[in-house]
Amino acid sequence: MINKIFIVVLSISFFEALGQEESIDDGPYIFIEEAQLISKNIMGGKVLIEALSFDSYDTSYIAQQSTFSGVENIVALSDIHGQYDLAVEILQNNQIIDENLNWNFGTGHMVIAGDIFDRGPKVTEVLWLVYKLEKQAKEAGGFVHFLLGNHEYMVLHKDLRYLHAKYENVSTLLEKNYDELFGNNTILGRWLRSKPTVIQINKHVFVHGGISNDFISSVGFDIEAINETMRKSIDRSKEEMKASDFYRTYYGSSGPIWYRGYFYGDLSDQAIDSVLDRTNSEHLVVGHCSNDEVVSLFANKVFGVDSSIKKGRYGEVLFLTTNGFFKGTKNGERLKFE
Repeated sequence: MINKIFIVVLSISFFEALGQEESIDDGPYIFIEEAQLISKNIMGGKVLIEALSFDSYDTSYIAQQSTFSGVENIVALSDIHGQYDLAVEILQNNQIIDENLNWNFGTGHMVIAGDIFDRGPKVTEVLWLVYKLEKQAKEAGGFVHFLLGNHEYMVLHKDLRYLHAKYENVSTLLEKNYDELFGNNTILGRWLRSKPTVIQINKHVFVHGGISNDFISSVGFDIEAINETMRKSIDRSKEEMKASDFYRTYYGSSGPIWYRGYFYGDLSDQAIDSVLDRTNSEHLVVGHCSNDEVVSLFANKVFGVDSSIKKGRYGEVLFLTTNGFFKGTKNGERLKFE
């Protein structure tokens, strides 16, 4: 239980701060100071500040390993984009979490292939849910993998073009730019900085955009090195990264967070086989390119798990099991890919 030392309620209403007739809830955003943590919540348009003991949350996050083997049950989805309620519904109906929002997938692994941030109004709720499920999964012998997508990197690099209007108001109330709410002096910011961009489970490679032959030709395919390079890039300026070929290689259209070639590149089977061979994998699981459902391409060699959850109406998950590959519908029905 969190040890609350004191609570201060700022007498700033949403009316007073913004002159609007809308009230918002958001948070917590937890800032790390020398001897304590400072939690800032917004409830009913008012900012609540709590001082917490320093051990209330982990303040150091070790980068997880990037490769896993012997996993029997995997579920993957992507591009939640702040649609918390729909994501919860999909996960509950597919028995990944229970009715109390707790981990229910046992020793299975869940992969979120990027893009929790932007567009929708409940980004913070999704982040804290994933944060909680990550701990619960480990206790059960399972794992939650949150891969960073282009929208995570955009926000962390101060590119706020796709921010929901709610978070502009949050920034005003908290008197901080939105990206500062995820700085290296915050719990969520440090947690995000520990996350990978690409992982491999069994013979499946998971990444937000994709792995292109051009990218492999430029840097090879050392997953640990790629992830470490991308983590370090979070706190580099765009100007510094663009001063060399780095930005084009890692953040460009052939890089792992922006690549769309599987869907729009008119690739041949041979090109896909080349990627699989060079990554020592049999399947590629990606988000980023929106479809109305989870899709299979190139005879199940590529799966697209961006099922347009961002629209707030429908979405699916992909199950990769020892018995085959299945889409899990919004209602929890399983349909096998042949």
